[in-house]
Amino acid sequence: MSDEWKGSNSEVPDPKGDDRSWKLLEKTLLASVQEQRRSRRWGIFFKLLTFAYLIGALVVFTPLMDFGKGGSRSDPHTALIEVQGMIADKEAASADNIVDALRSAFDDAKTKGVILRINSPGGSPVQAGYIYDEIRRLRAEKPDIKVYAVISDLGASGAYYIASAADQIYADKASLVGSIGVTAAGFGFVGIMDKLGIDRRTYTSGEHKAFLDPFQPPKADETQFWQGVLDTTHRQFIASVKQGRGDRLKDKEHPELFSGLVWTGEQALPLGLIDGLGNASYVAREVIGAKDIVDYTVEDSPFDRFSKKLGVSMANQLAMWMGFQGPSLR
Repeated sequence: MSDEWKGSNSEVPDPKGDDRSWKLLEKTLLASVQEQRRSRRWGIFFKLLTFAYLIGALVVFTPLMDFGKGGSRSDPHTALIEVQGMIADKEAASADNIVDALRSAFDDAKTKGVILRINSPGGSPVQAGYIYDEIRRLRAEKPDIKVYAVISDLGASGAYYIASAADQIYADKASLVGSIGVTAAGFGFVGIMDKLGIDRRTYTSGEHKAFLDPFQPPKADETQFWQGVLDTTHRQFIASVKQGRGDRLKDKEHPELFSGLVWTGEQALPLGLIDGLGNASYVAREVIGAKDIVDYTVEDSPFDRFSKKLGVSMANQLAMWMGFQGPSLR
């Protein structure tokens, strides 16, 4: 019996040995947690250090971003406003942006003249109309400040609508000018739907509510109605251009001016579409008499501009560190 008892006792775990194992495991886990905390603290430190560096660079270099614009607002100068790209709401050349820039330029006592430097295919007649009306209002309010439109590559349709409100229009000999017309385009999918055997089911509470639906065949009366809308808008466009250009426009000898065609600057000059050939520097120096140019164009915020100068990759990295990370596939 004593031998069996001794044999059975030899298989019983030593509690002291278990305690040592648990203590060793506990120390290992605590060391791992401490190491993770230490790594996390250093990571946060370096991220904050990098962020502070970027903010410091933003503070130091943002004022320098305005260098090269040609002058200071504290001296007599020519105000420059860029009209670039589509003229539409929420775009760089929206009515809100252009009108804000115009008001700032006219409110500055040192402004000797305003240049609208245009490179645009046109856009919304409503947005262009707002800008046109504001130019004429400001000109009437402060007649001593002249407005000059300078067309670079393209000044067409709604862009020319805006330009016609200026005191004078200048362009390069190869600039494209004009396109005084209105367009509305779409697609018709009726034929392909017939081939595929697809029926279009539209439910409306008005007889003509779906008259622009591309999946239904056009109706003669609706087409005539839509043409009337375009014609009305075209008449408004023509009336504004005539009001702005006055007797300089040779439309009686050249009725095709309102047909939607475009001309080079060299061709546009004898037609009365522009007043001379020249760029913004020429107009500021020779016409306005204030060679220093100050840019009043409404721009992105300083942070956005700085991010663009850093590059997209750096901006994305900063956004990720700050917790602003977009969707991705991994």
